[in-house]
Amino acid sequence: MSAPPGRPAAERVAERVGAHDWDSVASELDGGGSAMLKGVLTVAECQGIAALYPQEEPFRSRVVMARHGFGRGEYRYFRYPLPDLVDNLRDALYPRLAPLANAWNERLGEAARFPARHADFLALCHAAGQSRPTPLLLQYRAGDHNCLHQDLYGELVFPLQVAVLLSEPDRDFTGGEFVLTEQRPRMQSRVEVVPLRQGDAVLFAVRHRPVRGTRGDYRVNLRHGVSRLRSGLRHTLGIIFHDAV
Repeated sequence: MSAPPGRPAAERVAERVGAHDWDSVASELDGGGSAMLKGVLTVAECQGIAALYPQEEPFRSRVVMARHGFGRGEYRYFRYPLPDLVDNLRDALYPRLAPLANAWNERLGEAARFPARHADFLALCHAAGQSRPTPLLLQYRAGDHNCLHQDLYGELVFPLQVAVLLSEPDRDFTGGEFVLTEQRPRMQSRVEVVPLRQGDAVLFAVRHRPVRGTRGDYRVNLRHGVSRLRSGLRHTLGIIFHDAV
């Protein structure tokens, strides 16, 4: 995907990401395990990424969910080098999230700390044998859904990830809501439906997050999925910051 004339695409994406109030974003993530970023991608950018799905060259593999009990629908993992826009978005988001990831690990008593630059974290992943790219493009048609799950691909796990909705609800599809569940010890699960529009991103915990209790911090487990699509076609870009074994 070539960028239109003017400033470099990486600069435009970084500016859009940086325009959000990241103190408020961190507070939302701390308080509920997820936060929305409105208008991270333009309509044209969403359409350009979604249009890659039928092509073979950008991807390293394709997964049909029903074959593995993951739900219904399918997704494709990008290969390296990533499309510029996907790479730019990954690089722009990571340094905003790394401080919160480190704070979460400290509160949970976990030793791992994440470097400020995404390239340095990827070098750690690759040294640990996690060298396969994890950004992915998901496609759902009427009747499809994604079961609740966690995206873990090896020993090294960055505790936050991102999903960007590339299609417009009520125009391109109906149903297909992004869903998060949170399980606290000895409590029933909490469910949240995130009302995304085309180009919006949701940031959320990969598997667990710290919660402040009367006796200090404890961990709660989170899973995410997509409810049943009732009509149309839905594409989503998933950005995971750790690579896979």
